[in-house]
Amino acid sequence: MKKLTLAALATTALTGAVHAQDITEFRIGLLGGENAQDRLANNECLRTYTEEALGVPTTLFAPADYNGVIQGLLGGTLDMAWLGASGYAAVYLEDPEAVTPVLVKTNLDGSFSYHSIGFARVDSGIDSLDAMEGRVFGFGDPNSTSGFLIPSVEIPAAGYSLEPGDYFSDVVFTGGHEQTIVAVYNGEIDGGVTWADGLGAWEDGYNSGALRRAVDAGLVDMNELQQIWISNPIPEGPVVLRSDLPADVQQTMVDLVANLIDVDPDCAYGVAAGETAGFAPIDHSAYETIIEVRRREIESN
Repeated sequence: MKKLTLAALATTALTGAVHAQDITEFRIGLLGGENAQDRLANNECLRTYTEEALGVPTTLFAPADYNGVIQGLLGGTLDMAWLGASGYAAVYLEDPEAVTPVLVKTNLDGSFSYHSIGFARVDSGIDSLDAMEGRVFGFGDPNSTSGFLIPSVEIPAAGYSLEPGDYFSDVVFTGGHEQTIVAVYNGEIDGGVTWADGLGAWEDGYNSGALRRAVDAGLVDMNELQQIWISNPIPEGPVVLRSDLPADVQQTMVDLVANLIDVDPDCAYGVAAGETAGFAPIDHSAYETIIEVRRREIESN
């Protein structure tokens, strides 16, 4: 019954059969950050709803890294994705016409921001970046906003060089948020960064984000980890649609995702990586600052 209700909410005056004449398939990219199996499982409900609402086969793609989704959007082989702000900046700087930001995930307090969270094991004796001197520090993915871009700006600005050997004994990329969390938890690296909304209880992995995903998956006991740094608020990344999709298809997907929290809260929880108030409208202007940071980062390399 939920599927029928959501399809009705998502469908415009045109029928699914008409949509199928405009497009023959629909492809949703799932950004990295956790293992592919969990990403696919958490978004299977969205795939099912999309297939019913559009009336065409719908496929989820879970590339190994962020760049797989970015290149899929740029190449036109993906139709939709929930990007991080830095990922959106990467797409926009390469091709400003490739995608259109349409929705943003909101927190339970109505905000649409989150944080890069620095963390370490409790038994490591590391309770701040001051205690990380001579230790190994981990980033996630070079195209991650919270897993690289923002901490790569804010941590050096606070006086901690990210040049390996200057302050940290080494600075490494783990490959994604889940990999960073597991590497710190297992003692493979001393500290790292990931993302969370910063709301709710630490022992739950906050209300939403990669830590919450890790707790839900049984990967970590948050009582064995502690926060050692937090960034300034970061704008949550946008849900984007390929700009040259038919207008009715775009509107159907906007309506579907916007109504998800009311029709199927469990599905919304999986798609949003935890507790959410739903998805709200957003546009390009929300990401101009991040785009400029990303532009300067590219120019400096």
